[in-house]
Amino acid sequence: MDIKQYIKEKFLLLDGGMGTLLQSAGLTPGEYPEKWNITRPEIIKKIHGDYLAAGSRVISANTFGANCLKFDCDELEQIIKAAMKNARAAIAECGDKEDRFVALDIGPTGKLLRPLGDFDFENAVEVFAKTVRLGAKYGADLIILETFSDSYETKAAVLAVKENCDLPLIVTNAYGSDGKLMTGATPAAMVAMLEGLRVDAIGANCSLGPKQLRGVVEELLLNASVPVVLQPNAGLPRVESGKTVYDVDSEEFSSDMLDFAKMGVRVLGGCCGTTPEYIEKTARKLVGLVPLPLSEKNITCVSSYTHALRFDKQPILIGERINPTGKKRFKQALMENDIDYILGEGINQQEKGVHILDVNVGLPDIDEPSMLCRAVTELQAVTDLPLQIDTSNTCAMERALRLYNGKAMINSVSGKAESMDAVFPLAAKYGGLIVALTLDENGIPETAEGRVEIARKILARASEYGIRAKDIIFDTLAMTVSADNKAAIATLGALRTIKNELGCHTSLGVSNVSFGLPHREVINSTFFALALENGLSAAIMNPYSADMMKTYYAFRALGGMDDNCADFIEFAAALPDEKAQATAAQTVPEENYASELQKAIIKGLRDRSSELCRALLEKTAPLDVVQNEVIPALDVVGQGFEAKKVYLPQLLMSADAAKAAFEEVKSFMLRDGSEKVSKFPVVIATVKGDIHDIGKNIVKLLLENYGFEVIDLGRDVPPENVVAAVLESKAPLAGLSALMTTTVPAMEETIKQLRASAPDCKIIVGGAVLTREYADKIGADYYAKDAMEAVRYADSLK
Repeated sequence: MDIKQYIKEKFLLLDGGMGTLLQSAGLTPGEYPEKWNITRPEIIKKIHGDYLAAGSRVISANTFGANCLKFDCDELEQIIKAAMKNARAAIAECGDKEDRFVALDIGPTGKLLRPLGDFDFENAVEVFAKTVRLGAKYGADLIILETFSDSYETKAAVLAVKENCDLPLIVTNAYGSDGKLMTGATPAAMVAMLEGLRVDAIGANCSLGPKQLRGVVEELLLNASVPVVLQPNAGLPRVESGKTVYDVDSEEFSSDMLDFAKMGVRVLGGCCGTTPEYIEKTARKLVGLVPLPLSEKNITCVSSYTHALRFDKQPILIGERINPTGKKRFKQALMENDIDYILGEGINQQEKGVHILDVNVGLPDIDEPSMLCRAVTELQAVTDLPLQIDTSNTCAMERALRLYNGKAMINSVSGKAESMDAVFPLAAKYGGLIVALTLDENGIPETAEGRVEIARKILARASEYGIRAKDIIFDTLAMTVSADNKAAIATLGALRTIKNELGCHTSLGVSNVSFGLPHREVINSTFFALALENGLSAAIMNPYSADMMKTYYAFRALGGMDDNCADFIEFAAALPDEKAQATAAQTVPEENYASELQKAIIKGLRDRSSELCRALLEKTAPLDVVQNEVIPALDVVGQGFEAKKVYLPQLLMSADAAKAAFEEVKSFMLRDGSEKVSKFPVVIATVKGDIHDIGKNIVKLLLENYGFEVIDLGRDVPPENVVAAVLESKAPLAGLSALMTTTVPAMEETIKQLRASAPDCKIIVGGAVLTREYADKIGADYYAKDAMEAVRYADSLK
């Protein structure tokens, strides 16, 4: 049976942990487990065979870390070829060969992608593509992407799969105890993006035990229309008698998995610490249980790298200010490549309360595809709002959609055949919520009925590309009433019919209605209210307009959408007096920041931070700039991160902005002959056998910004190299990182050698597989659950 059909009819049982079993079989610290496909094939085949005997329908080849960053091309091919051969041999030797499948298993690269890291998105796509092509060549039945903790790297891997084979694709992400990915994405955000990319099943694996992932699973089931997957760890690890063990036994695990199956999970397996015994007991408990039917959730949404934004009863505000039309200063910024001005417009609109940012950089004299890509990627680094990619240039649209981290709003398509043939293939490939204009080759119909008929045509054509009505939002086109006093009536009539009869959401560029009239804000805000009453879902509008915002908050309060009118009261309290209101439309809001430099650092504006710091150094002592400006700004962001109000990308961009300020301080002090700013040295490394260095690199960046001298040894570092660096630098602190269970013994060995050769050096450890108890057992002084904890600990040693 085809695996897609199998999932539709039955539970699909995956296998469990591989690394734990390889360690038990003698895998040494720092040894690459993928090489055992060639050097110890009998052990790999036995593990596969044991899982098959336990009831696994899918066995994952031993290829989790098989990529061209870790192995050269020839070795990579031999490893994947051998891995597939071992899995096939295990199936051939099992008693029941029917409906058994081999998955090419792909894990993350361990790198953070630009603009947050130093690895290019397209380079990541190609790294994964090389592994995908080999897996398909040597007979994989499906591909499983697992343990990804970054939505952007997940997208790169999905595109690599989709562009290089036609195999079924399962994607599982590693969620933390806060129910989010390391870079901030919620399960709903991942569902929005991954369903848009048309993966076949979506879920969670690793990090935590079954009970701790319950909230994640509930959110996945609430939002996903495709099958949901769960592969938890056997709880949390600890060390007993020198061996790593987990705190959830097979009986508890299988009982929990049965509960999840009854909730609606269809694809089940295990991750770290699980063994064939766990899978066997799960299989037994599933006997006789019928999966809950899959259901189309019919959710209209967009997403950013942190959250999904659902179009429902609450009206959505789309900020219109990142657009050169009628904006002389914005045109100038585009011509001068002034990205900080563009980012500032995004930040200011977010502070005014918009939910989505429209991004249009179309000018005749610039390279629109390049500028749009830059604006999209850099805006996503400083704001977590979803973006509306607004362009008539399909080349620019495709490049921006490809790089967008999430599910974007696409502005726009029309009822013209040429437009639909250009835009729908892009939406089908990359996902997105498409703004559909109710016009076609004959122009804009004067009547509501004519516009509705075009909407029907667009829906029919979209379905040919597999695009559902939930992913189309109609713009019924606000025309100026100064030219036709019936124009607003037609717009509102079409809006109402599309909402009520076609069941689709709607959007309008509200301000178009008032062109050529005096006191445009009066017309705009009244038309906005009428449109909302007729079912308008979203408005592209100017959030600096007091009248428009008054209408928005008043409508929500009157429509039962604002509990206790709390939002309206807060908004009203901040309104200017009557005299100030006359210029409110031209006033950009400011939050309370201690200084412009601190704001630039907090918001992650690197160039602006450099510029302001240079100016400040002309009148302020360098150390005062560091202590009174840079460090306090970093503390604001760090405290927000620790409180789960700021996400990793924002933390990193703020750190990058602070780094730019620090560079100005260092340059000034070098010219001035002043004393150095840096504190004591810290040696950091990812341990032997582990190539994942995202966490380490984040810690490095933050430590440097807090003034520490960081000696970064890189990844896959032998214990003796860490010891040598500590002794040479006389570092009082060493930081060690490990992502995989198979490399924790190498961390323990490194700690052992440090204790013997540098007993005064404090040791801090971190990584997805560690806990505080585990860190204590292997001899570390401190366990940091995230980068800010590492900084706080280092600061405590001053």
